[in-house]
Amino acid sequence: MKQKQIVVFLLAAVALLVFPLILQGFGNAWVRIADMALLYVLLALGLNIVVGYAGLLDLGYVAFFAIGAYMYALLASPHLTDTFPAIAAMFPGGLHTPIWLVIPVAAGLAGLFGVLLGAPTLRLRGDYLAIVTLGFGEIIRVFMNNLDHPVNITNGPKGLGQLDSLSFFGMSFGKKFSVAGFEMSSVTLYYYLFLVLVVFSVIISHRLQLSRVGRAWMAIREDEIAAKAMGINTRDMKLLAFGMGATFGGISGAMFASFQGFISPESFTLMESVMIVAMVVLGGIGHLPGVILGAVALSALPEVLRYVAGPLQNLTDGRLDASILRQLLIALAMIIVMLLRPRGLWPAPEHGKALQSLEK
Repeated sequence: MKQKQIVVFLLAAVALLVFPLILQGFGNAWVRIADMALLYVLLALGLNIVVGYAGLLDLGYVAFFAIGAYMYALLASPHLTDTFPAIAAMFPGGLHTPIWLVIPVAAGLAGLFGVLLGAPTLRLRGDYLAIVTLGFGEIIRVFMNNLDHPVNITNGPKGLGQLDSLSFFGMSFGKKFSVAGFEMSSVTLYYYLFLVLVVFSVIISHRLQLSRVGRAWMAIREDEIAAKAMGINTRDMKLLAFGMGATFGGISGAMFASFQGFISPESFTLMESVMIVAMVVLGGIGHLPGVILGAVALSALPEVLRYVAGPLQNLTDGRLDASILRQLLIALAMIIVMLLRPRGLWPAPEHGKALQSLEK
């Protein structure tokens, strides 16, 4: 059995490595879709720690995505040096943050905000927790939108542009890279970077799930009062879940800003949070393969539906807008999945009493 698993993993690894090179032949737009799918996988894995493992419904997760993105944008764009003469004097060559500094700073800053969000919500659960976290996400977006006066820090609704591409040992991810006469585009290089981050995130999530901390989170998810009675420090465990989940969001936000080269508050709306929650729930809450499948399916589905919405629009003589049709089709697909597979596309295997009841 173990040998079969090793063979499957090796085949999957080869497929993932070759995949962008094949997509390149059909155009960089398809590789870009794969890049965004990997970013959403990273976000879904982070939210799975909070919602799937600890059972804390977080509808403001996009706030950590925004924090990581703006952190990178401020440290890798000319905005701060143009706005503040003191910073320009300290960094005459401009702020150009290296990748080895971006990832830990994004993780640390988002993790800190995750703990700050978790601290006031320790006594809340269910719908009340969802409303508070939803408010936190909207506060961060509005804050970023209005922090252009009296001191211009985020440039408000105009957003931040001219962001540096990440570089690694002198190799810029914003330029083409040639290996033995074979050219790899910028989006392909970003694909491999995101893939490495996703693999590390999957390993961390898996190890957390099997650890004492993971078991404590699941005990809180099933019955918080019983977990507390068993001696689990529910306060610290909840804060740790919020902090750990937020770090994934911060890193993916920084990667998103570098990949896009421009960010604005419109990228971090409530709809983004809802879609990330939908990815976790539709895939299979608390189950890593299911979460990954849900993230890939829901991030790629809108792009695939572009080719369906166009012909449907023509059938209605242009009465229905293509973007509205896409949203309608996505909603219908989600309803159908939840009706046919209420536990998700790839749910966690049943065990214990639940398995015995199914066998009967």
